[in-house]
Amino acid sequence: MNLPDYLSKNDKVAIIATARKANKEDLKPAIELLEKWELQPVIGSSIGLEKHQFAGSDKQRAKDLQQQLNDPEIKAIWCAKGGYGTVRILDRIDFSVFKKNPKWIIGYSDVTALHSHINNFEIASLHAQMCLGVATKSEASRETLRKILFGEELNYQFPSSKMNKTGTAEGELVGGNLSVLYSLCGSNSAINTQGKILFIEDLDEYLYHIDRMMQNLKRNGMLEHLAGLVIGGMSDMNDNTIPFGKTAEEIIAETVAEYDYPIAFNFPAGHIEDNQALIFGRNIKLKVTDRGSKLNYLKD
Repeated sequence: MNLPDYLSKNDKVAIIATARKANKEDLKPAIELLEKWELQPVIGSSIGLEKHQFAGSDKQRAKDLQQQLNDPEIKAIWCAKGGYGTVRILDRIDFSVFKKNPKWIIGYSDVTALHSHINNFEIASLHAQMCLGVATKSEASRETLRKILFGEELNYQFPSSKMNKTGTAEGELVGGNLSVLYSLCGSNSAINTQGKILFIEDLDEYLYHIDRMMQNLKRNGMLEHLAGLVIGGMSDMNDNTIPFGKTAEEIIAETVAEYDYPIAFNFPAGHIEDNQALIFGRNIKLKVTDRGSKLNYLKD
C-alpha cells in the first residue's frame, strides 16, 4: 500500500466540495483549524458554487478535484461536505498524476466512494471528519486527524459490546459508509475485502435497508473472508410501523454470526460527535476482548 507523505508546517491543504454545496463562510472553523496547525488552506473553485443540492455541476466539481490532485503544491485534499454526489464525478477524473504522487484525501460518509476507488490503486486515504461541522465534533476527532496528517503515533481503545466476537486479527483496514459501499458493488470502485479488516458506519437508514445491504455484501462474498470487522456509529435509524424487530447492530451481528473472525462494535467513528480518524489502506492489529477492544497500526 502506498502511503502519502505526511505533512509539514506550511504545507498547503485544498478544501473542495465533491458532493453537496458549501460556502466559504461555513468553512471558517476548518480554515482556522488548519491555520492553527500552521498549514495553508487553499479554497477550491467548487466552494460557493450551487446547482440544486450540488456544489456546481459534475463537470465543475470534477474540475476542482482534478486540479487539486494534479497540483504538486497541494499535499492534502479535505472534502467540505458529504451528502451525495462524489460517485458522479469519479469517472471524469484522470488519476494518473495522483498515482505517481499520492496525497491525503480526507473525508467520510459520501467520500467513501472516493476512498474505495483509490484503495484499488493501492493508495491509502483518511476517513475523518468533513470541514463543515468541525467545531461540533469532539477534540479527539480533531486531534486524531492532526496526528495522522503529521505522522504521529496513534492507537485506539474502545468499549466492549455484548455482540462482539473476541479474538485477534491483522490486516489492511478498508471500508466506510455502508450505504455507499453497497452502492459500489459490481463497479470498478468496489473494494476487495478478502483478508482485510472492514470498517462500516451509517446514518438515517431504515432498519430493513441495513439488513438488505448486509445481505447484499454477504451474497457478494464481501463478508465471508474478512480478517475482522469493526462497526462504528449506526446513528438515527428508522423503523416501519410494523417493527423490523432488531437494531442495526443486531442485524449486523446476525448477518456475520457464522464467521469466526473477531468483531468489534462501538468504534468511535461515523456520524457521531466522536468521529475519530482512520487510515484506510494501513495494516492494523485488532484485538477484541471481553474487557474492550484495541486497534493499533502496524509498522510500515
